[in-house]
Amino acid sequence: MKFYEYKVIPAPKKGEKAKGAKTPAERFAHKLTGLMNEMGAAGWEYVRADTLPCEERSGLTGTKSVFQNMLTFRRESRAEAVEMLTPAALQPKAEPKLSAIPKKPSEEPHDVVTDTPKAV
Repeated sequence: MKFYEYKVIPAPKKGEKAKGAKTPAERFAHKLTGLMNEMGAAGWEYVRADTLPCEERSGLTGTKSVFQNMLTFRRESRAEAVEMLTPAALQPKAEPKLSAIPKKPSEEPHDVVTDTPKAV
């Protein structure tokens, strides 16, 4: 079974000047191409782009929702990371079992209280 690690980064918000890139769309494409090639050289495979809501502060006590464009990349996990994520390592530690069968009265500890009158 293959294991992947993921990296999510914000998409560029504006383009980059380049020779031959005259329109804003061409400049943006140039910037995005450079980013994708940089991530690919580091071993990351492009998966998808998402637009996700995010709450930000607005004023002193308010919040507003804005949308962020994110790029998702993945690569196969290294051997050390795979060992940490094996099913045995992900299993919760065993908790003590509770018995639904009540104990016999002789097995339960109890305090003996006697009400004997004191001689006066």
